[in-house]
Amino acid sequence: MRMAVVGHVEHVILARVPALPSPGEIVHLDEPVTIAGGGGGVAFFQLAKSDAELHLFTAIGRDDAAHFVHGEVAETGAVIHAALRFVPHTRDLVLVTPGGERTIFVVGRPLHPAHDDRLSWDILASCDGVYFTGEDPETLRYARAAKTLVVTARRARVLAAAGVRADVVVGSRRDPRERSRLADYATPPRALVMTDGAAGGTVETAAGVEPFGAPAVGGVVGAYGAGDTFAAALTWYTARGLPVLAACQRASAHAAAVLGGINPLARQTRLEDA
Repeated sequence: MRMAVVGHVEHVILARVPALPSPGEIVHLDEPVTIAGGGGGVAFFQLAKSDAELHLFTAIGRDDAAHFVHGEVAETGAVIHAALRFVPHTRDLVLVTPGGERTIFVVGRPLHPAHDDRLSWDILASCDGVYFTGEDPETLRYARAAKTLVVTARRARVLAAAGVRADVVVGSRRDPRERSRLADYATPPRALVMTDGAAGGTVETAAGVEPFGAPAVGGVVGAYGAGDTFAAALTWYTARGLPVLAACQRASAHAAAVLGGINPLARQTRLEDA
């Protein structure tokens, strides 16, 4: 299997707080941990927990945060295709409150690769599966050459500009930036997956809407990264040949696994054969 992720990886500090601060209040961060995360990063690390040959197409800034991010992704042994940006790398601060809800502060704009970056874009045509969370429509056209293309619903405008048909678009019904129906897309994907937390979610195709469930979770410590973990696992199982509904059921278990801690990368489970 050859898999790829196209998109941003950010320098992320995760920490617990007793509550979000009120105006003028000082809040202390408990148990802070630093990871390479973000929408593309969390998905990348989940796909790295497989036997696939993995490629990452991204962009990297030029500071200590960029050095940390590049070191973390390179340590997986994946092939890193990174465009250099002469700006500070994007940093995220994620505050996790009791009950697992997360609030994210993003410092700077996410860094994405572009079609005019001198990267090995032709490799995407040989991939069994690509997860796309980039911002350049032309790079999405490159990604469409893969056998299976999964796109985050957050990039609906990029998908419309590219004019290509994704195999799967995946998003959260609870996120207004991602909540959508098949009819919302000028070029509808073959399947639209909307997750819905503990309720599972739905798969919408031209044939109709089918629900899928989610595993029972004893308690949510941190929800950060669950959606991106789900998207990566969905890409994997779909590329392995499972029908989308069955792939969602398998992916739900991987998403549930990360809810037991605030660091999703430490709790992601290995992707298996379909």
